[in-house]
Amino acid sequence: MASDPSLSPLSQPALRALRQALMHDLGDRFAGVLQQAGSAGGEAMMAAFDGWCSRRGLGHPEALAMPRFRAAVTDFLREAGWGTVRFVDFGPSVLGLEATDWAEAEDAPRLPYPSCFYSAGLLADLFGRVADGPMACLEVSCRAADAPSCCFLLGSPEVLTAVHQRIVEGMDPETAVRAVG
Repeated sequence: MASDPSLSPLSQPALRALRQALMHDLGDRFAGVLQQAGSAGGEAMMAAFDGWCSRRGLGHPEALAMPRFRAAVTDFLREAGWGTVRFVDFGPSVLGLEATDWAEAEDAPRLPYPSCFYSAGLLADLFGRVADGPMACLEVSCRAADAPSCCFLLGSPEVLTAVHQRIVEGMDPETAVRAVG
């Protein structure tokens, strides 16, 4: 996939190298470090997205109406090389993003669980900057775990903590979101 590297706070080869090094050196603890790194990249990603929107005459992302924001962020993520995303309706309290070509899962070691941790931190920070409050992100399916797509849930930290708990207890993500309300 052709991408514009100026739109991403971290190149895909650098992300793959960072992921490999952290997995090697930290074992299972690599996840939290990658998620923190992704969150730290949110400010740069937001600046790139804001500039991208401005160059297209859209104004600032946080001022866009929801349908236009969804279209803009979809185009931006594709052009930045992250993947072709589509929004998935999980209800009023959770927003879903799904991609069959998500970049962090590309050439990632196969793991038995969703593992696009950098992306989860990055998406939480990016979407939190345009939302009315802090956002959390939970990946519930992953190409690196042999799923057909990567699917991220975005919502308030309280809602996603409750959703995560229900998933751990055995619910599928859609049922867990409905149970939380």
